Amino acid sequence: MTDNSYSQSYAQAGVDLRAGYAAVELMKSHVLSTMTPGSLGDFGSFGGCFAPDLTGIKDPVLVSATDGVGTKLKLAMVMDKHDTVGIDCVAMSVNDIICTGAEPLFFLDYIACGRIFPEKIASIVSGVARGCRESGCALVGGETAEHPGMMPEDEYDIAGFAVGLVDRSALLGPARVREGDAIIGLASSGLHSNGFSLVRKVFEISVESLAAYVPGLGCPLGEALLTPTRLYAAPLRALKKEAEVHAACNISGGGFFENVPRMLPEGLRALIDVTSFSRPPIFDLLMREGAIPLRDMYNTYNMGIGFALCLPPDDISRALNTLTAAGQDAYVIGRVIPGERGAELGL
Repeated sequence: MTDNSYSQSYAQAGVDLRAGYAAVELMKSHVLSTMTPGSLGDFGSFGGCFAPDLTGIKDPVLVSATDGVGTKLKLAMVMDKHDTVGIDCVAMSVNDIICTGAEPLFFLDYIACGRIFPEKIASIVSGVARGCRESGCALVGGETAEHPGMMPEDEYDIAGFAVGLVDRSALLGPARVREGDAIIGLASSGLHSNGFSLVRKVFEISVESLAAYVPGLGCPLGEALLTPTRLYAAPLRALKKEAEVHAACNISGGGFFENVPRMLPEGLRALIDVTSFSRPPIFDLLMREGAIPLRDMYNTYNMGIGFALCLPPDDISRALNTLTAAGQDAYVIGRVIPGERGAELGL
């Protein structure tokens, strides 16, 4: 941008174009670090261009998803720590599209704020870029909007969307699932980005309370709560090369009861053994401090399993070995049985 691109009148109304340009310069290196072979066009162009590699794909299907981070952002604002929520933003969309078997191609973000503080915006985008790099997708564009009068100066919201590609013949989903399939769960990093309205109701959210060390957690409360959502694109990519995956689900808002049935056809249900996997201590602390019934916990949170998938029982050993080699803790958490579509947890 040139020095001529400045409006004193607009600045007096609360929108400082120069702050926006400064934020763009600060985030530039983060964005460029995500570029993949399909990335086209210059940084800062009007539209993000991407040329997908269609080698070996006979019937290409584009898959898209959009989401935000939700009220977890309140904690980031109180703690003045903004470099992880961008990871959450990427994960909430990418973890959805990979459930179809799609390979993430690119991501775009949208940040709305009361006032642009360039360093803060760049910190947020650094997290977005990290999430994109971990997922193997490019950050091809985005938007930062200053909304004076609509939002307090120091507050912001972030949302984004991802686009992926899969051959129609390789689409995962309920049509592939069979009675007797094993259900493998991939460990979460904690709360991820769901249920934070309840979290904020249970815990006091202040600089002091979030900085307080909690022996049962082994870290300050804020650190445990702000732990970013785990990304599953890389381990699932490795798994699909070694095992026959039938369907997958991202265990996000709605927990087990809402998300697990989404990968099942009518006439089959998931029998889940909740004793088969580890539960991070943040869930027990939340349940105890909030006097939350166990069923409500499993109907709101991932409880330690952030992603689940169905595959033939003969592939269990190979799948677990592959996921472990990819750095992902995984467990056999259940199986597919006849019955009304749903999730049976035996709580």
